[in-house]
Amino acid sequence: MAQDISLDERIIFALDVSNADDAKRWVETLEAHTKFFKVGLQLFLGGGFDIIDWILKRNLKVFIDLKFFDVPETVKLAVAALADRGVTFATVHGNDAMLRAAVETAQGVQILAVTVLTSLDEADMRDLGFECSISDLVFSRARRALEIGCSGVISSGLEAARLRKELGDGFLVVVPGIRPVRNVDDQKRTVDVRGAFENGADYIVVGRPIRDAADPVAIIKSMQSQIQSVLSSS
Repeated sequence: MAQDISLDERIIFALDVSNADDAKRWVETLEAHTKFFKVGLQLFLGGGFDIIDWILKRNLKVFIDLKFFDVPETVKLAVAALADRGVTFATVHGNDAMLRAAVETAQGVQILAVTVLTSLDEADMRDLGFECSISDLVFSRARRALEIGCSGVISSGLEAARLRKELGDGFLVVVPGIRPVRNVDDQKRTVDVRGAFENGADYIVVGRPIRDAADPVAIIKSMQSQIQSVLSSS
């Protein structure tokens, strides 16, 4: 786990909204407490690079989560379009050739390889034709991504501990699917904040538990307190 990340960057707030106005309201509400924001497919289609530029001009960080998956040349051109934009992270959800194309043209953007979506469980993977366990698939994809030169991986907190144990600390682990209690929505492989960092997360991506809270700022502060507790004891 990287120790030199400031506490106000450990939580990446997922701007999972459909338009720039809603995104700006959330940034203005939370920017005093967290400095990192995720722009995913929904918001990118509604706000494009304009909302990314607006966030960056406020001296905040952006994780653009578009999960590039296409022929390697298209992935290469897509990642090249992020050059000089100031984006910190971008995701690729593909095979070795796609990851290699992204890494070779990244130009300052840190490429994160998506291992297995946290909305999938073992039954889903069997339906997709995978015969190995999710843990083994995550490990295999992470190992290859790091050999190719990716800066890190997107992994559920459930698999993060194995990645740290077998692959070391020289890469980033970004954990989505954070839920404070037993989960009932579409995220199936979830952990809480403390579990994510105890298992080796560098960052967590959090949307609904903050967005749906009566007091979103209080939730962020509580999460940061839990993160600090884990970091202090490690």
